[in-house]
Amino acid sequence: MVTTSSATSSSSSSSSSSAPSNNSSGGGAFTTLSERVTFEKEIKKSKFVAIAGTISDERSAFAFLSEVRDPRATHNCWAYKVGDQYRSNDDGEPSGTAGKPMHSAIVSSGIDRIMVVVIRYFGGIKLGTGGLVRAYGGVTAECLRNAPTCLVKSKIPMGLEVPFDLLGVLYHQLQSFQVEDIKQDYDTGKDNVTMVTFKVDFDRAQSLEEALKVNCSRDIVFYKR
Repeated sequence: MVTTSSATSSSSSSSSSSAPSNNSSGGGAFTTLSERVTFEKEIKKSKFVAIAGTISDERSAFAFLSEVRDPRATHNCWAYKVGDQYRSNDDGEPSGTAGKPMHSAIVSSGIDRIMVVVIRYFGGIKLGTGGLVRAYGGVTAECLRNAPTCLVKSKIPMGLEVPFDLLGVLYHQLQSFQVEDIKQDYDTGKDNVTMVTFKVDFDRAQSLEEALKVNCSRDIVFYKR
């Protein structure tokens, strides 16, 4: 069962939020998984398999779920987090015993833009409400505890008009600041001037702008989007 939580609803077994996130809006950095991770544990004869992977939005989350879920299993519970947006699902387990503790474990891990699917193969012994919360939250936490992660920085699109004779200086600086997606347009309507656009890490944009102004020794107009 998937439900949406709000200030006026307290009976939902799962949570959902669609508030915009600073981490996903360009202007920050976030930690995510560098590869898919699987963790397996047997608890009172039930086998729990946690699979965690990176996602970018709800659509990719459901694509991930479709890929890893096992239709032969008793339950395929899940939770995901993309910035401030999250959703979770108990998939037939008692309300609030699977999705919520899984989401809490994701939040505690500090890892963003990920989905965790916990597949349960029932072993014949009921765990009770508390046991389920500990099981689903626990295997999610253990799956993420030693998972390989990487820091992803948001990119800022920038551009500037530069005289031909300064292209060498410009490209040297762009290489030093490890910019990406460099494009050049000569159709500026100005003699001997070209437009160069690129993307740079959000925390390097100001330093790059200052370095270019110093090294080019001319007034340069920057365009940011």
